[in-house]
Amino acid sequence: MGQSSAVRVDHRDGGIVLVTIDRPRRRNALDSQTVAELHTVFADFDGRPDIRAVVITGAGSAFCAGADLKSTPEEFDRTSASPTAALLGAVTGEVARTFAAQELMASLFERIHRLRQPVIAAINGPAVGGGFALALACDIRITCPEATFGAVFIEHGVSACDMGTSYHLPRLVGAARAAELMLTGRVFPAEEAARIGLTLDPVPAAELLPVALAKAAQIAAHAPLAVWMTKETLWQNVDAPSLRHALDLENRTQVMCTATGELRTSFAAFREHTRPGWNPL
Repeated sequence: MGQSSAVRVDHRDGGIVLVTIDRPRRRNALDSQTVAELHTVFADFDGRPDIRAVVITGAGSAFCAGADLKSTPEEFDRTSASPTAALLGAVTGEVARTFAAQELMASLFERIHRLRQPVIAAINGPAVGGGFALALACDIRITCPEATFGAVFIEHGVSACDMGTSYHLPRLVGAARAAELMLTGRVFPAEEAARIGLTLDPVPAAELLPVALAKAAQIAAHAPLAVWMTKETLWQNVDAPSLRHALDLENRTQVMCTATGELRTSFAAFREHTRPGWNPL
């Protein structure tokens, strides 16, 4: 990213990457430039064997305040780095342009959720609207007491079903809790988020990034293929139509992972009281 970038990328030891949305004056709201940069960053990460886990956070006192209300759909076609720039340039109607801008942001959250590497959200402040959807798209959410959450779209005259929220939230907290949160649009605190199972227990703000990075390191210590297959199989089986389907996918995944020889390597290291050396992807 360049000097005027809205996203900072910091590569840490052990294949861990810290991504920071760096628009603190706008509470890290997502404008066209930020969305395009995040698309570029996560597209570069996907499948890279040297990257084992990703932590995403916000600069300043907010995680992400959602879509930047000062950014309009018309601004998106000026972002040449956008993966949907051609589509935006090809449509002229207001509805079509708004839909294309909506699709650009929603596809970013899908990209993050589908990333091969686990993504940890270190939520340091408000995560509302699109920022809430961003947090939901991550695999693990760690908060501090200052964090707040809310599916606030409904307060602005549009559906609360936005950016994957209606998919992720019921699966994480149950349909009844999700319905209450989405229909009221209320903002709720980190303590409640942990109590309903949306996040891990809050940690002091000063410890948030160290805890998130330590969690990333704990994940990165495992075999790369095992981590990838665990993430992919877990989220696919959330939608499994039956236990039989889930077991079939698990069985095939385990056989594939066993064929790498890493299970034998792990058992040998256990007997010798050493740490196994994993194969790269």
